[in-house]
Amino acid sequence: MSAPRVHTGKFFMHGDYACAEGALAAGCDFFAGYPITPSTEIAEHLSYRMPQIGGTFIQMEDELASIAAIIGASAAGARSMTATSGPGLSLMMENLGLAVMLETPCVIIDIQRGSPSTGLPTMAGQSDVMQAQWGSHGDYEIVAYAPSSPQEIFDLTVLAFNVADRFRTPVILLGDEVIGHMMERVVIPNEDEIMHWERKRPKSPPGNNGNYKAFLPDDDDLVPPMAHAGEGYRVHFTGLTHDEQGYPAMDADTHHKLVTRLIDKIRSNADQIIRTEEYFLDDAEIVVISYGCTARSARRAVREAREQGIKVGMLRLISIWPFPEQMIKALGEQANAFIVAEMNLGQIRREVERFVSQPVIGVHHAGGAMIPPEPILKEIVNCQLKTGEKPWPKVMILRSD
Repeated sequence: MSAPRVHTGKFFMHGDYACAEGALAAGCDFFAGYPITPSTEIAEHLSYRMPQIGGTFIQMEDELASIAAIIGASAAGARSMTATSGPGLSLMMENLGLAVMLETPCVIIDIQRGSPSTGLPTMAGQSDVMQAQWGSHGDYEIVAYAPSSPQEIFDLTVLAFNVADRFRTPVILLGDEVIGHMMERVVIPNEDEIMHWERKRPKSPPGNNGNYKAFLPDDDDLVPPMAHAGEGYRVHFTGLTHDEQGYPAMDADTHHKLVTRLIDKIRSNADQIIRTEEYFLDDAEIVVISYGCTARSARRAVREAREQGIKVGMLRLISIWPFPEQMIKALGEQANAFIVAEMNLGQIRREVERFVSQPVIGVHHAGGAMIPPEPILKEIVNCQLKTGEKPWPKVMILRSD
């Protein structure tokens, strides 16, 4: 059986299916995963579509094996992906660190649900945000995007593959159950209109007496060119601290130099990675920050507050990591207060507090149901009423239940 890799057209599409089609459009040709609600439809769809385009689909025995498989496939040259939810992401954390250390591009889709533990498998959550950044041990930087529509989960899946290959790094897509299971209009462009960033490849040919260094970075972006296993280059992969040749180098100076570069290659290229959306921010005295499905409610609340004459705007985080700290600091020079709406108990709110001196109000819910516009609007109005009161408490948390 064969079918086009890219199903160009306009569709009324399930969010998880849009993610799967985005992966195919991005050039994904290897998927390994284990079923877990609410991401299972991604695997189901790819189990049908991958054979059609000559790709490989493998249902692994668990999530540990799934991420190990996509790291190996990527090392051999494949664009590879897995999909999971919170408990599965927890099991992937050790090998996430391995992918960071090996500088192996891959994409991990996390359709979040109510957590911790088994939690609410069929209901939404946004509580894997800090796990994505800090779940594996050690110092590292991660890239994570948060879609807020089926169209965007398609678009950001394509971007995730491009960023992973461009910067030799794993990329996490932090979806949520609402977006994963939502049905909305999705427009898939022609294949030649889809952006495709290639991996940086060695300039020297293979077989040059071992002179190729798999982890020697270019000075301009700190990203090493990548040779694939089986191409004739001498390539050594290890999770141990390694030199530029890839061989273990067990000393403090090498370790510091390597880990610092792994972090700096993301931070120094953050302007190419970070994505945000601004809404009524030009004159905003109150700024709402949100992401994923909650941003849909936040946008409605901001629009209704504007109709009441309140100068409020919204910053939607499309990329959560790297965190857009410079943008938040700039807004701190303008705004009187910040409101962070998210379906957890304040994970991104705490990040915002690090970069501004104004009051930061949290509109939080632990998960299981979307935060509606009303509690967000209520806090916007409260902020407007309190503009003349000093001092404000540093943090006020409203739980929408």
